[in-house]
Amino acid sequence: MLQPPHWLAEVAAVLARLAPTQSISLLQAFLAMELPMTTEWEMYEQACRLAVSLNHHLFDTLYHAVALQASDAVLITADTQSFRKAVGLGKIIELKSFLLAA
Repeated sequence: MLQPPHWLAEVAAVLARLAPTQSISLLQAFLAMELPMTTEWEMYEQACRLAVSLNHHLFDTLYHAVALQASDAVLITADTQSFRKAVGLGKIIELKSFLLAA
């Protein structure tokens, strides 16, 4: 599970909103998982191109760029709008389809 560098900040934002009293301990648990992270220039470059061509937020396209750059990765997204914009590029599936296949 390869992550772009901003993943922990996004997790923290969700935890602070959905579980404010537990957010710090939950965030520490996520950090303790030591998920691999990439900071390769090519990821940023591709994410910028995706953001422009898809007219979509860069923080979202960073995740897809990671999947496109990694040989053994696919982005699983719950964002239907993002999925519809990017499905033609490959290496992206919707969460609801992933859950149905499991």
